[in-house]
Amino acid sequence: MSSLDMSRGVCALVPGLQHWLENALFAVRVVDAAAPRERDSRRVLLATEIGHATHRDILISLVDGAPSLVAAANGLPARVAFGLEDMGFAFALIAELARPAAIPAVGDSASARLMTLAGRVARSEATVLIQGDTGTGKEGMARFLHAQSGRTSGDFIAVNCAALPETMMEAMLFGHRKGSFTGAANASEGLFLAADGGTLFLDEIAELPVALQAKLLRALQEGEVLPVGATHAVPVNVRVIAACNRDLAAECAAGRFREDLYWRLNVMPLDLRPLAERPGDIAAIAAAMLLRFSDMAKDGFVWPTAAALDKLAAHAWPGNARELGNVLQRALVLRDGDRIDAHDLHLASAPRPQGLHIVSPEPAEPVRLRDVAHHSKLEAVRTALRETDGHRAAAARKLGISERTLRYRLAEMRDLAAA
Repeated sequence: MSSLDMSRGVCALVPGLQHWLENALFAVRVVDAAAPRERDSRRVLLATEIGHATHRDILISLVDGAPSLVAAANGLPARVAFGLEDMGFAFALIAELARPAAIPAVGDSASARLMTLAGRVARSEATVLIQGDTGTGKEGMARFLHAQSGRTSGDFIAVNCAALPETMMEAMLFGHRKGSFTGAANASEGLFLAADGGTLFLDEIAELPVALQAKLLRALQEGEVLPVGATHAVPVNVRVIAACNRDLAAECAAGRFREDLYWRLNVMPLDLRPLAERPGDIAAIAAAMLLRFSDMAKDGFVWPTAAALDKLAAHAWPGNARELGNVLQRALVLRDGDRIDAHDLHLASAPRPQGLHIVSPEPAEPVRLRDVAHHSKLEAVRTALRETDGHRAAAARKLGISERTLRYRLAEMRDLAAA
């Protein structure tokens, strides 16, 4: 939790801001604008209190016209001006301007409780298992755990297990000796040793082959790794945080994941809910993303309207925060006016029910079961790619097939389109 001072004048002008900031993981202290301050402290002040401000502070004012954000520059603090209609998003924006980089954007009360728990978990040395749908912020949570731990002097190494070549997984994770296999011209320490003294984040842990799961279990239990081609294990001091967008207990029941490794990873479980179930986070994440996009844009920060925020809050978000980022980027490019309005948000329709979608054959053609099944599979591929925002690995998992099989199906679809 970060500390933030707020002047009594701000409390009187916008009394709801303190509650929002506290919900966003800030420890808020109400102070007089002229009160002595601690070094590197940050304050939210009225624009009229600029005489007591430093470049780290945030000045706010209520206006009748369009809202605005002037970023901190040339020794001057950031300035946020807004009216009553834009107050909700302005609160989220103020929180994001003050939020440290290592803390995820939060605005929902349930998310705040989860982050408070995560802060307690971070200070332990326990292995953590983060589960949640794709796009719910599992890596952001892992980085928060590292930043709040006693391992910040060490490295945070993130690896997506699904992206590792299967033939090289063992050598990349545990290292290898020179000449241990064809092409091993030099030795490599591997990712475990690279994270020595720090944190190793293993995303999509369910993608590890069963044989490597046994070696990972030994590394966790014994605190040592055996590089490929080595005869002696190497001690390693690493905290492992694993993540999965599937139910790992169900993977164990299906025989695809070792139960002993599951229990070794599941010491401190953290479950991230879908974005649609934490509506208070939508404005916070949108503010964080729009701030990031404004750094790349020529026309500065673009505010969404209240109608746009209502539309965002009503969406089902099958792609979670990743989908939200895509929607906002498109709106910034395609918007008609100076602000992002509801009609600028090109949201996909509600996701179709999972499963195969049977394509009805043309009346003139004879119905063959083989053709129906074939077209059903291709339609299922299209649906899975649409629902995972084009993420092939996630689509393959959703379909219960390998990425190689998915590539084969995509090639079929390209051939049909070219025919």
